[in-house]
Amino acid sequence: MSINENFDQLERRLAASIEANQENYLYFGGTAYLGIPQHQDFINHYIEGIKHYGLNNGTSRGNNVQLGIYNEAEQFTAKRYGAEAALITSSGYLAAKLTVQAYKTSGLIRYAPNTHPALWMDGNPSNTADFKTWAVEIMQEINNSEEENWVLLSNSMNNLYPEIYDFNFVKNINPQKKVVLIVDDSHGIGMLNHGNSIWQAIPKLPNLEVVMVASMAKALGVDAGVVLGSNTSIAKLKQSDEFYGASPPSAAALYAFIHTQEIYLQAYQKLQQHIAQFAKSIQDAEHWHYVAGFPVFLCKKENIAQKLLEEKILISSFPYPDRNGKNLNRIVLSSWHSETDISKLITALRN
Repeated sequence: MSINENFDQLERRLAASIEANQENYLYFGGTAYLGIPQHQDFINHYIEGIKHYGLNNGTSRGNNVQLGIYNEAEQFTAKRYGAEAALITSSGYLAAKLTVQAYKTSGLIRYAPNTHPALWMDGNPSNTADFKTWAVEIMQEINNSEEENWVLLSNSMNNLYPEIYDFNFVKNINPQKKVVLIVDDSHGIGMLNHGNSIWQAIPKLPNLEVVMVASMAKALGVDAGVVLGSNTSIAKLKQSDEFYGASPPSAAALYAFIHTQEIYLQAYQKLQQHIAQFAKSIQDAEHWHYVAGFPVFLCKKENIAQKLLEEKILISSFPYPDRNGKNLNRIVLSSWHSETDISKLITALRN
């Protein structure tokens, strides 16, 4: 069986072990880093939320009849991640789109390398440079330009290779320049800075307005999007047509999110143990690329996915970003794995 066949029509849930073609496979892929979609205590809180609020809420946030859980969740999320204010939408994609739409005329637009399509304003900016090189170049461009107002758009990290980006370069920007920095932290929220987000690591400067957008559907396991920012920036975004007219996420999901912070902490700690166990086992380091504390391990051996498949282990293996290029082979650990699962993976790799 090929790694590219027979796994795109699954009829059962994604979990540590998945069923396909009447076989069971250990699964090391996806983005459910903290294993929340299969965490029974989280599911129980979600069910409590359904009983209290119902399955969904199809009204817009501009409706004159509102559920209080949305404002409560925004206040909770802002406090949880250390921002002045937060805005919650039905998806991370919408959160990003309404943000870039609101700031598209706020200054000269510049994209960091490999920004997610949700941040694009007018098509693919096609920037594939090294982030560190770009950071130096954009700082120099801003400082040497007569233009005062700038809008920078970037992911918080590259989760594919992976790499966590350092935004300390903004400290070297001329303080007379006004810069809006919009950062997509979809793969970092719940994971970076000890289970928090990139927000804590971005310098806060008088001339810098930081707006963080993120999908909550990955590590946090909630089908929603969030924007963090200042009171002024969030108030501005809440005046947008996109926010006013769109249906919000499930109230039950936000209820579960608010009431399960201890679950996130425990899942994060368990995942860190898995990461340490697996990283310690890597003996041919030249074939691997990873960053400390993040559960994605890029393997440079082209046949690794097929070899593991023969051991009933399924990993993330597909061509990206060029859909006609070579497969990108990544092992993604999750809190839903057991220590035994990690040991089986290590043994299979050694064999």
